[in-house]
Amino acid sequence: MSGEERPARIKSSYEFIPELKGKKVIIRLLSGGQPVTGTLESYNPYELQILTAKGTLVVFKRAIAMIEAVEEMQGSRAGG
Repeated sequence: MSGEERPARIKSSYEFIPELKGKKVIIRLLSGGQPVTGTLESYNPYELQILTAKGTLVVFKRAIAMIEAVEEMQGSRAGG
């Protein structure tokens, strides 16, 4: 195998989710509908706790289709 390039390793949820704690995320659910947008406050092996504009939500991991980290621009403020 010398000289061959290895494909990029995909992070498992055990590595990916801790990196998102305290950051703004968009969560798309398997059931469809509106995505959940908020800050990842905490997590355990089965659930994520998300702080949204409407309050705190608990999202079961098995209901999640995709999690996307939102890059926030430095110095910008939403809503004026």
